[in-house]
Amino acid sequence: MTAIEQYQIRASSAAELVRAVEAAVAAGELTPGQRLPSVRQLAAKVGLSLATTASALAELRRRGVVLSEPRRGSRIGEAPPIGAPRAAVPIPPGARDLSRGNPDPSLLPDISSALAKLRGPMRLYGQQADVPELIELARERLTTDGIPAQSLCVVSGALDGIERVLAAHLRPGDRVAVENPGYAALFQLLRARGFGLDPVAIDEKGMLPDLLQYTLKRGAKAVVVTPRGQNPTGAALDGERAERLRAVLAQSPQTLLVEDDHLGEVAGAPLHTLAGASERWAATRSVAKTLGPDLRLAVLAGDRESIDRVQGLQACGPGWVSHILQRTVLALLTDPQVSSLVVHARDIYTRRREHLLDCLKQAGIDVSAPSGLNVWVGVQEESSAVGALLSRGWVVSPGVPYRLGGTSPAIRITVSTLKPVEAQQLAGEIAHLVNAPGGQRSG
Repeated sequence: MTAIEQYQIRASSAAELVRAVEAAVAAGELTPGQRLPSVRQLAAKVGLSLATTASALAELRRRGVVLSEPRRGSRIGEAPPIGAPRAAVPIPPGARDLSRGNPDPSLLPDISSALAKLRGPMRLYGQQADVPELIELARERLTTDGIPAQSLCVVSGALDGIERVLAAHLRPGDRVAVENPGYAALFQLLRARGFGLDPVAIDEKGMLPDLLQYTLKRGAKAVVVTPRGQNPTGAALDGERAERLRAVLAQSPQTLLVEDDHLGEVAGAPLHTLAGASERWAATRSVAKTLGPDLRLAVLAGDRESIDRVQGLQACGPGWVSHILQRTVLALLTDPQVSSLVVHARDIYTRRREHLLDCLKQAGIDVSAPSGLNVWVGVQEESSAVGALLSRGWVVSPGVPYRLGGTSPAIRITVSTLKPVEAQQLAGEIAHLVNAPGGQRSG
């Protein structure tokens, strides 16, 4: 019995079918990843013409509720932009959760002292949106990293900044070049906004310049690049790759460039920025991994027009990022002890990542992750690999949310809390899967 039959979806028009599918997703009756019948089968089940059914599915795809792949049919997206109940993946007692992409809580600063020291008047309507001292500190740090920082604003995290700058320049239906594999939450955001995704393959040094050039020539209006700590692979631009990408962008000066430096100082690799390589650009610097994910704040730099538009959109909505939050972040960033902790965290993350890579290599699995908090390991079949590791007490993320067409199956392992003895054990378990008859294959 198909999902549509089980939940008895009926409709008399494309709009009704769209509403019915969205309602089933919101109720949890159609779940992320669930397969849908073919267009012909679905049309017969709901009593609509092929053209009407295809139109409804196209609208669901545009909204990011349904995903379709050649020769694989359609399915409910992994994170559809519908208020559906999303239960956390259960973690068996004693299992090690290496699937969430979180920083190590023990390497995050205690914000209580910063909150206790907060002084100053409560911000009221009609006052300046951004705390000037935070803007000046961000300008100093970004300029040191080679990012033009004349125009800045504060946003509610990296994805909030990315969404606002894309909305300021693009319209639904415009296409955005993205890394493949790439950040699953970005894919979900773009789909929810009605943007098309143009995948650009990457290697350990980031986007491949020739493929980006081809994608831009085909009409992509924007490109989102992670300069270091790429999620999920850990790729990082070096100087030579950055120069080649800048040359590609210079040939398409109207392309909107968005740079997402989400890891910042804890990425474990120097920043080779592309900021300013095109006429319209923006670069985010988040504090989520350095100070804590619950501090929903990032600084957005960009060309004057882009920042003006983002600030205008922000003024029409929330107005500003809380000054309590901004001053807390400012207090943490100017605390010498916190600065030392950030450097310590960067070194610990680097050692943990490199130790797992060494253990995998010793076990005969050669993978690369030059920066970041994650290691991307190719497998032959994701669900069986995830299931086999779960049965041995390891929770890892399947690669499918991070992959678009043209990529091979893989699993993502977050190394931020992985201890050396655990890395050896995990590498051994993965090698067992790879080397078992009919088992997984590294890639």
